[in-house]
Amino acid sequence: MRPMKRLIYLDNAATSFPKPPEVIEAMNHFMTEVGANPGRAGHDRALEADRIVRNTRKSLARLFNIDDPERIVFSMNVTEALNTVIHGFLKEGDHVIITSMEHNSVLRPLRYLEEQGFITLSIAPCDGRGFLGVDNIPSLIRKNTAMMVLNHASNVCGTIQDVRGVKRALGDIPLLLDAAQTAGCFPIDVKTDGIDFLAFTGHKALLGPQGTGGLYIREGLDVNPLVRGGTGSISEKEVQPDFLPDRLESGTRNNVGIAGLGAGVDFILNKGVQRIRDHEKDLTAALISSLYDVAGLTIYGPLKADEQTPTISITFDSLLPPGAKYDYGGCGAVNLELMEEDIYPAEAGKILNSEYEILVRTGLHCAPIAHRTLKTFPEGTVRISMGYFNTIEEMEITAKAVRRIAKRDHS
Repeated sequence: MRPMKRLIYLDNAATSFPKPPEVIEAMNHFMTEVGANPGRAGHDRALEADRIVRNTRKSLARLFNIDDPERIVFSMNVTEALNTVIHGFLKEGDHVIITSMEHNSVLRPLRYLEEQGFITLSIAPCDGRGFLGVDNIPSLIRKNTAMMVLNHASNVCGTIQDVRGVKRALGDIPLLLDAAQTAGCFPIDVKTDGIDFLAFTGHKALLGPQGTGGLYIREGLDVNPLVRGGTGSISEKEVQPDFLPDRLESGTRNNVGIAGLGAGVDFILNKGVQRIRDHEKDLTAALISSLYDVAGLTIYGPLKADEQTPTISITFDSLLPPGAKYDYGGCGAVNLELMEEDIYPAEAGKILNSEYEILVRTGLHCAPIAHRTLKTFPEGTVRISMGYFNTIEEMEITAKAVRRIAKRDHS
């Protein structure tokens, strides 16, 4: 009789699960005890809703070391936040720099503007582990360079970029940081790091619900709204307010989600970002150590817990032919031409799900240029992404399953 299997969720780079109980409680409280629309009335429940939204803004400001919480604008997700800056800050004729590890949330809106002849775009190359060479940035800067967009950490292999080094290289050129993978699990200080725009999502490491996110805009920078309409403020005027956050927050927000996001951020603040980071580093180090010497397995990214988020990508490759003068297993982002994929990522993901109840993501992860950088395009990888609620024991179980698949004895 086969032993009972235990569900292991390792798709936290897509969305974190489970959520802290406090998040569910906060959302339930909003729906059952508050329910009103903040800023749209003066009665008690509307005022309570407004207090909850303001407190979430204050908690985010505390987490990111932002002096003025009003400079944080809520959005549906990081994609909306990124698009708000890309379409609302850039002007015709501007030049933008990105890296070869960016997500489609950055690449697609910029490619659209490029195709329209509105902007020009340069892509700074990253190495086989996903790292950007900061020394290469000055050569890409032009007189009309208006902004650089930087993926703080890869959603494919977890590689963390040197934000402060990038900002030093840019000087006064604004930096838009895509913190989808780092907000909540890695220390972010907008002042010390030199971040001009910070785009984040609420449903990943911030432990909030889906449909939440936000954008921080440094004082002195102006962004035109994507949407204009009712804000609950200066209703006598027929033009959009010129102050934050109202200028960029038209219409009713996902206020029940914002309540949950606030609870998630407070959970993180109470635990401490460094404590969360240390735990996730332990998980990453344990899994990499367990998989590094597996024959026929390629691991992508830094292969060092200090240099990445708790996300790694792997592929299952054929063993090298006899007499080949290469070591195999634990290649660390070196996808040798002599190694042909035997078990494709999609197949491996199905095996992990059906045979072991381990939930991962496979494919290109909405980051095709990152996979081209890692030389895993077009099949992609098996992405294993841990979170705060995963355990060392789960890493051991996962490593055993991956080893069995690599040995082709999973059936």
